[in-house]
Amino acid sequence: MPRPLWAGAISFGLVTIPVKVVSATEDHDVHFHRVHLADMGRVRTRKVCELDDQVVSQDEIGKGYEITKDQTVPVTDEELEQMPLPTAKAIEIAAFTDADSIDPVRISDSYYLAADGQVAAKPYALLRKALERSSKVAVAKFAWHGRERLGLLRVRAGVIVLHSMKWPDEVRSPESLAPREVEVGEDEIAQALQLADRMTIEDLSGFRDEYRQALEGIIAAKAEGKPLPAPAEDGKQKQGEVVDLMAALNASVAAAKESRGEDGEDATVHEMRPSKKTARKAPAKKTASSKSAAAKKTTGRSPTAAKKTTKKTAAKKRSAS
Repeated sequence: MPRPLWAGAISFGLVTIPVKVVSATEDHDVHFHRVHLADMGRVRTRKVCELDDQVVSQDEIGKGYEITKDQTVPVTDEELEQMPLPTAKAIEIAAFTDADSIDPVRISDSYYLAADGQVAAKPYALLRKALERSSKVAVAKFAWHGRERLGLLRVRAGVIVLHSMKWPDEVRSPESLAPREVEVGEDEIAQALQLADRMTIEDLSGFRDEYRQALEGIIAAKAEGKPLPAPAEDGKQKQGEVVDLMAALNASVAAAKESRGEDGEDATVHEMRPSKKTARKAPAKKTASSKSAAAKKTTGRSPTAAKKTTKKTAAKKRSAS
């Protein structure tokens, strides 16, 4: 487990729970350096003061807030740490709510809260069991990185998780982005629900970052002087191409059934009208029709006519011999 990022306490009424904050996620992205293409030398970022054009070291750099173009007020880390906030070193639980009432758009980074010392074990377990049995989440406030934040506490695999959240006024309204009203048929909705049902899974652990794997393959090939892997065929729909919605849904349901080893014959619920070209009868059908008509003529003779024909055929054979 990585080193703690922050240490403080959960304030739960009169209960105080010392905790350490550890990041719940890790970065597996492939990171590049900026290099000089002529000789592959690293290109560094130099921090230069715009007034005297001098390179400034890290210990000479601080925070400042620009009040006007000509006036900037310096603010030190010590001043930020001594701000009169009750949440300066505490995660203060303010309320409890149903998990479904939280808009996922507001959830940001996630952190594990570890009990800090044996004295914190019992109150930590108390809060964890209260969250589990109530099926609720706790809404908390805490100060971190120079600002007060809103947080969400829930339980994951026996550990209390802290999710930092956006304040209500930090979430933009999506109303202007909604598409215009269009008519959607009940058959289309039913087929979309059937597709969603066919694609439903319980375990998401099988997902892999295919982009990162492909990128690592390119890097390995270049390092070994081998040809680059061939690009994958793009089977996606071309942008701007108009398709029949029901035909696309039918094909998607059939593909989903086939991927699960199910029979996809009953996937189509919408009969498409054939074009004029495909509406013509095939030559094979004409041949089959003529054969069936001839068979009907033969089988349609009476028994007496059939006997006369047989006698005439036998007489011809005797005269020929």
